[in-house]
Amino acid sequence: MITTSARLLRLVSLLSSRPTWSNAELARQLGVTERTVRRDVDKLRELGYGVESVPGPGGGYRFGAGNRMPPLNLDDDEVFAVAVALREAAHGAALGADPAALSALLKLRQILPTRMARRLAGLDATVEHTPRCETPRASADVLLLLASVCRASERTTLTYRDMHGTTTVRCVDPHRLVYTGAHWYFVARDVERSAWRTFRADRVVELESTGEVIEVPDAPDAAQLVSDTITRTGYPFFARVRLPLSYDDARRLVAPIVATHEPDGPDATVISIGGSDPDQLAGYLLSLRTPLEVLSPDSVREALLARLDALYRGNGAGRQEADEPQ
Repeated sequence: MITTSARLLRLVSLLSSRPTWSNAELARQLGVTERTVRRDVDKLRELGYGVESVPGPGGGYRFGAGNRMPPLNLDDDEVFAVAVALREAAHGAALGADPAALSALLKLRQILPTRMARRLAGLDATVEHTPRCETPRASADVLLLLASVCRASERTTLTYRDMHGTTTVRCVDPHRLVYTGAHWYFVARDVERSAWRTFRADRVVELESTGEVIEVPDAPDAAQLVSDTITRTGYPFFARVRLPLSYDDARRLVAPIVATHEPDGPDATVISIGGSDPDQLAGYLLSLRTPLEVLSPDSVREALLARLDALYRGNGAGRQEADEPQ
């Protein structure tokens, strides 16, 4: 006969493994009576687990929302996955310098079984990261608030500071959060302007729900809207380039977050891509290592040709021509 504590942990594991269980099924799995299952469920509820009753013949149970975060029962692979995800978040991939991920990781490491601690230590010893740009990151608190109003579809008062430092207060209808790999973006409908907008989450100063639940008609593809906004307004300089690739192949080579894509027949695609200046764009185009045609502007085409000429001459072609007898 297993102890009550061990049985409760086993019950938590069973309830976590599938959406619903009947009372009789749980009793068979635990080797106890259905009455004991009911008593154990009451104990879990006292500990903060949100165990809900399921109506029907014989009755049953499922996990719902509790009053507080209860202990979790994870297997080895799940623990490793959580630890790796927290490690990456603490390193700054998504949350930057926010201490929440680091704090959670330290707590998890303190209670890891030896076998799991060794696996994670092996990861620490073998994985390195390239230097990352020191760009502003959204805090976990802000992301949770944004996700909450998106899920609840509640009209929200947004205080926002733009790239120029100007602070405005807007009434918005939340839609989605989008992560580009560099920044989090909040996609919402600006009520006063009756237009969809994207907001950098790290520039959100304050957020307050009005409590008014709204329905958002004709909501856009949030990821595409963010991509289009970045490629239209995120750079001071733009070029149009024709690639001899199908639309799908061109999107694999140049990510939609970097450029907009227009099919040009079955075997070609025209991209509109931004950069800081013509020379920077020319360098990026060369890095694609594919034939291409710069449609506009002339300055990017000239910068591309200048780079090619410098490479040609830098690899001895110019000297060889000069040394040839006249």
